[in-house]
Amino acid sequence: MEITEKKFETLEHSRVRMTLTVPAHEVRNEYDAMMVSYTKEARVDGFRKGHVPASVLELKFGKSLKAESMGRIIEKAVEEGLKASERQPLTYEPPALEGEPAFELDKDFSFSVTFDAYPTFELPSLEGIEIEVPAVTVTEKDITRELQDIRQRNAIVVEKDGPAQNGDIVTANFVEIAEDGSEIAGTARQDFSFELGKNLNLYKFDDEVVGMKAGEEKVISKTFPADYEYTEYAGKSAKVKVTVTKVKRQDLPELDDELAQDVSEKYKTLDDLKAAVRNQLMEALEIKLRRARENALMDELLKRTTVSIPQSMLAAELAMRWESLKQQMGVDSDERLQTYLTISGKTREQLFQDWVPLAEKALSSRILLDKLIEAGAYTSTDEEVDAEIAKEAAHTTMSPAEIKAEYEKHRTIDYIKEDIKARKFFDSVLASAKVKESAAVSYLDFMNKNE
Repeated sequence: MEITEKKFETLEHSRVRMTLTVPAHEVRNEYDAMMVSYTKEARVDGFRKGHVPASVLELKFGKSLKAESMGRIIEKAVEEGLKASERQPLTYEPPALEGEPAFELDKDFSFSVTFDAYPTFELPSLEGIEIEVPAVTVTEKDITRELQDIRQRNAIVVEKDGPAQNGDIVTANFVEIAEDGSEIAGTARQDFSFELGKNLNLYKFDDEVVGMKAGEEKVISKTFPADYEYTEYAGKSAKVKVTVTKVKRQDLPELDDELAQDVSEKYKTLDDLKAAVRNQLMEALEIKLRRARENALMDELLKRTTVSIPQSMLAAELAMRWESLKQQMGVDSDERLQTYLTISGKTREQLFQDWVPLAEKALSSRILLDKLIEAGAYTSTDEEVDAEIAKEAAHTTMSPAEIKAEYEKHRTIDYIKEDIKARKFFDSVLASAKVKESAAVSYLDFMNKNE
């Protein structure tokens, strides 16, 4: 289709307005071609099929025919206008017509459509970068804690008749009750197991459960502080009816050579196990520190440019996070997840608003990194991919060939290639960046921090 004028404008949030003008003769040609088609197929009382005059159709369906003609012209003109254009619509939604353009059959037709496009921006300078990461080390305390966890994982758990004590595994049913003694719907839990003393339950009623035996029931009153970690209870009070159904004690093995050998045939002595634990902790720490350096670098680079995230892209990211939350919560419908949110005093819309800054930052980082990798012409080879798969295989019971076959089956081997390219980029930039250590942070706090 012929277009006599074409103009692009960049709007907020990487939205683009494309204004096109179709000449009058093209408008008439498109309309006439449509009418020829309709006169051949139309069925109107008093006329044979294929012999209905165009004037009769126009008399009966004039407005709708004109509107349909305009729609066809817009569709063809937009397709033509986008040819060879650098600004292409994202796949999340089609171009949208702006307003109600004037359309006449024998006049030039001008109209505008808007669409979200991939963000364009100036690449930031990679010079003079300074970043900070926490100072973290693996201490003897960290090793001791890990060894105690190993003892617990190898403990023998047996039922006991006596009262529950800290360290015991308690299984209980519980439900919140109202002032009149009735149970509050949606708060009941059955067969909930937890280690007494670690406060790993919603109400943190461990102290009140200490001393209870299997078969005993108790109503516990709790008042929660204003800064309580579960915000739906912060500053509030609740009564919880708890019924202990089982109490089990843990018989912990001695921390000795025998335990080391039980953990793995690779270890002959306790010292072997300690050395392995130290190496594992240090390896995990280095991985997390590397990620912290990468995140700090991206934060610095994002300060040096502006990536405007399209609204349709943001909406898709939020929807993906919603689906991920459904999987984490083990629910199979939006309605059930919304019910859980309602209990915590939130709506889906409020949750999305909370997510927006995180989602925008994640998208900006991803887009910027992709452009920087492209600008730096970083590549990955088949040999490098095979080396990555071999490293992964060393930590599993699968062979490199089996792992590669799985990646190829699920068509995810490109993710490995992209990871290799990203690592090369970060290696290059971090090599010249000034990395300073900020305040010291304990290993446990640093490793448990969400990124």
